[in-house]
Amino acid sequence: MKLGPLTLNFRRIFIFIGIGILLLLILDFNSRLESLTRLKNEAATISAQATGIMVTQSALATRVAYATSDAAVEAWAREQGGMALPGDKVLAPLGIPGAIPLPTPTPPPPMQQMEPWQIWLEFLFGAQ
Repeated sequence: MKLGPLTLNFRRIFIFIGIGILLLLILDFNSRLESLTRLKNEAATISAQATGIMVTQSALATRVAYATSDAAVEAWAREQGGMALPGDKVLAPLGIPGAIPLPTPTPPPPMQQMEPWQIWLEFLFGAQ
């Protein structure tokens, strides 16, 4: 078909339209591959986090099982509660006779909080 100085060739027009559609499909495929890669990375990260949480849950369940057992109660009573079973001989450490006990250090008094204007006054004019 001829339109003035231009000649329209429908076959070329269809070829260009086909190439354009093919380019759009390739771009869409590329974006889908990128999102697939991103989602696979997120799935691997979440899987690792879930594994860590399951290990933590297992460790906590073990600790709860021990804490509610008779062995844990007995261990606490003997070590921290100062209790003994019948037949046990309780020993209490005594100090060395004539030894001078170490003095307990006293902490220094806390610093007095100063307002910002007091700090500037001290900085500019020295001690008051």
